[in-house]
This record gives sequence, C-alpha cells and structure tokens, in this order.
Amino acid sequence: MSYVIDIYKNRIKPEKNFISYSVFVSFFPLLVAGPIERATHLLPQILKQRKFDSSKAIDGLRQILWGVFKKVVIADNCAEYANATFNHFTSFSGSTLILGAVFFAFQIYCDFSGYSDIALGTARLFGIDLLRNFAFPYFSRDIAEFWRRWHISLSSWFRDYLYIPLGGSKGGNWMKIRNTFIIFLVSGFWHGANWTFLIWGFLNALYIMPSIMFNTNRNHLDMVAQGRLLPTFKESINMMITFSLTVFAWIFFRSVNVKQAFHFISIVFSKSTFKLPEGRAFGGSTNHPFIIISLLLVFIIIEWIGREQQYAIAQFGKKWLLPIRWMFYYSIVFAIVFFGCKAQQFIYFQF
Repeated sequence: MSYVIDIYKNRIKPEKNFISYSVFVSFFPLLVAGPIERATHLLPQILKQRKFDSSKAIDGLRQILWGVFKKVVIADNCAEYANATFNHFTSFSGSTLILGAVFFAFQIYCDFSGYSDIALGTARLFGIDLLRNFAFPYFSRDIAEFWRRWHISLSSWFRDYLYIPLGGSKGGNWMKIRNTFIIFLVSGFWHGANWTFLIWGFLNALYIMPSIMFNTNRNHLDMVAQGRLLPTFKESINMMITFSLTVFAWIFFRSVNVKQAFHFISIVFSKSTFKLPEGRAFGGSTNHPFIIISLLLVFIIIEWIGREQQYAIAQFGKKWLLPIRWMFYYSIVFAIVFFGCKAQQFIYFQF
C-alpha cells in the first residue's frame, strides 16, 4: 500500500526492474512479521551495489543472538505461564492472574521484538539496514512515549498514511481527538476482527488523550535516565504507571472475547489479589517459575544497561577482556539451549 501511495503522491518513481521490485516485496527477513518497510527506505539499498562488511556481519550476528534469546528463553517460557492463567483463569486468584498478565506483557514484547532483532540482524548480513522496530518500550514514562517505542514501523506508518492525511493535529483539539481515536481503533482492527482488539485500541487512545490535549506528547523524546545509571523517583513512578496501564490493556488483547476479559479483570480486583500467587498455575511448565523469574530479572537488567543502544547488547561488554566477553556470549547460547522450552510459534504470525 505504501509503495502505491508513494507513487501516487510522487514521492518515488515506479521501479521498472522486476527483480528489484520482487526483492523489495518479498525480502525474506521481514516478510512474515516486519518491520514494515517502505520503498523509499529499502529499494535504494537493494539497487545499490553492496560489499560484504565483516563489522556489520558481526553486529548482525550479535543482534540475532539476542533476538533468539528473547524469543526462546524469555517469550516462550513466559508463554507457558500466560497461557495457563488465561486459559484457566477462573481457577486462580487475582494475584496469579496479575502475574500471568505481566508474563504475557513480556511474552508479546520479547516474542515480537525478538523476531525484529533476528530480522534486522539477518538483513545486516546482506548489507541492508532495516527500520528499527522496538526501542525499549517498557522503559517509557508515558503512553505517548510507549507508542514511539513500540512497533515503530507500524506506528509511523499509521501516522504518515492515516493520521496526517486525516488532518493530523492542525484542526484544533476536536481534530486531534478524532484522528487519534481513528488510528488506534484501526490499529486494533488491524490485529483482528474481534471486539477485544478494538477495546485494546480504544483504551490506548484514552490513555494518550491527556498528552494530546495538554500538548505533552513530545515531552519524552530522549531515553529515560540518559547518561545516568538509575532513574529518578519520579521517572520510576511514571514507568511503573505506564507499564501497569499497558499490562491492563494487554488483558483485552490476549483474551478470547470481551466476556472473558471482564471476568478476568473482576478476579484481579477481588480480595484474592492479596493472596500469594498459586504455584499450581505453573505445574505443567518445563522450567521452575523461580528460574524464569530470575532469567526475566537478568534480561531486564541487561536491557536497562543497554537501553541507549540500538539493541541491548550492541555495546554490552565491549570494554571487557575478550575471554570474558566471549563467556557472556556463550552463556546466552547456553541459556538458549538449556532453558529453551517447547518451541512456540511467533505470536505475530497470526496478525
């Protein structure tokens, strides 16, 4: 669609070489789940003569390694617990369901961003730079920042090909409100013809409304705690609130139907939330929940340390001695082999 629209708008000229065009529309790393590339960015790279660049290839392999870790170790293990809680939610306490919703939040992030890392790394082996698709969205301080960092290629696509043609924010508050709700509802419908996706989109539109109305949606363009090791107290609270709102919206996204979503939420807000999470929710899993939570904490720490880079381990350990740095890489490989549970399909294959 963007290719045809860009030609219609005279942004690009039609590509006359059928092979080059075919490579653009079927470039295998991004074909299944993105990022969503545009002809203006990808076609010039395809047409340009490229030579093998060992530094790019090494960087690409490093990003592939991190993407596989996110998918196999974090996402697939979180999926077991998330599936158990969502599929049998009436049997568990509110605290268990909250934990299951948090696991789903990390499942969908690590699954989808893991695929994107693999796609970007693979393309870099061929000397092609794809659009960045995730920029540590769970470290966002408000919903507007979250949507600048989550599925960037889709968000920017809706902005350029839907929001701006509708008038963007030039027509006053009513125009901004209308257009914002339209793009979020379309985003929900894009994921599937189900009321749960539309409610998910509607919730995110509501979340972002204060930023739109008070013109604070461009307040956090830099990375949180940039140049510092730790965030301020205010930044920490803002990140916690943003993450909590996101997890709440994910409940609708993951639920089979609206009735299940509201029943799930009613249990979350019941007295059972003050109980300890129930271990029987994890009885059928491959790995002990304590191990997965420990791996998840290690993952969050590494992501936090590398949050100012293109991906978490882009510069991680670069100043270490070579044997120590390779021990770190081999530990990731070991985690993939040892903690990898039953392989699960990439979650965005269905969208």
